[in-house]
Amino acid sequence: MSKITAAITAVGGYVPEYVLTNKILETMVETNDEWITSRTGIKERRILKEDGKGTSFLAIKAAEDLIQKKGLDPKEIDLVIVCTATPDMKAAATAAYTATQIGAVNAFSYDLEAACSSFLYGMSTATAYIEAGRYKKILLIGADKNSSFINYEDRATCIIFGDGAGAVLFEPNEEGLGLQDELLRSNGEGRDFLQATYGGSSYPITKDTFKEGKHYIFQDGKTVFKNAVFNMADVAEKIMKRNNLTNDDISWLAAHQANKRIIDATANRIELESDKVMMNIQRYGNTTSATLPLLLFDYESQLKKGDNIIFAAFGGGFTWGSIYFKWAYNS
Repeated sequence: MSKITAAITAVGGYVPEYVLTNKILETMVETNDEWITSRTGIKERRILKEDGKGTSFLAIKAAEDLIQKKGLDPKEIDLVIVCTATPDMKAAATAAYTATQIGAVNAFSYDLEAACSSFLYGMSTATAYIEAGRYKKILLIGADKNSSFINYEDRATCIIFGDGAGAVLFEPNEEGLGLQDELLRSNGEGRDFLQATYGGSSYPITKDTFKEGKHYIFQDGKTVFKNAVFNMADVAEKIMKRNNLTNDDISWLAAHQANKRIIDATANRIELESDKVMMNIQRYGNTTSATLPLLLFDYESQLKKGDNIIFAAFGGGFTWGSIYFKWAYNS
């Protein structure tokens, strides 16, 4: 028997209609388009404005897009994983509601949270289930409504983040395609530099902390940037060396879309040409768990069976890693 690997067989995506441009941000905080673009590469980001709609709304839309394109019967889905840093609620899993709403009535479901590395970790988790032979159709979704915990008077964070969702379907493969190798890391010493402290069990929200805006996300930009540049590039280079890959062997770099300078540094470290670097940060900003699947969503038509893709991500916690992946189909 051929070894079973875990391949992506379908992709879906969704971004909200409202476009928050740099020009609009100029009217909200002390900043300007040239400053934002030169330091982040971001020109605009999508924001989910409707009251009462959270991360599950984004996840459902991305899943429905995949289901429609694939012609998939949702009842065949075995497992739904929603990778997110912004769940709808504290206790009830966003994935459970998402699965029910898309008609995946035979699936079990749960959330996976590792900040901006959530989807990368989710790829590893889905692969392990498939390779073990336990399940055959796993819907992996990366979705975040970052605008729900952004202070739009804080120019250090409001210029960076946007809302969106992407979804992929993992299925067994007997041609050796799909996930080939992974290098995943974490370091809890970094958690003070990028987080939303209040609202968790250690620091519940009170009237005073709410008034002070302590439930919003905080970022020590310089520390996060320095660690992201080094660690994303480091793991991407290591996974290539471990698999005897040169830049000529790589078809694409799919890096977390946090800052264009970080993406460029990772590409330069592995000596990859710019036309092999997936990039949509200019349109969506940092959508956290959704950046990697949204890259696949935007670039799906350019992907060819057998393409070698290096995934890389870095997130709060700190969490980071890289995955070497072989694409399984021509769009």
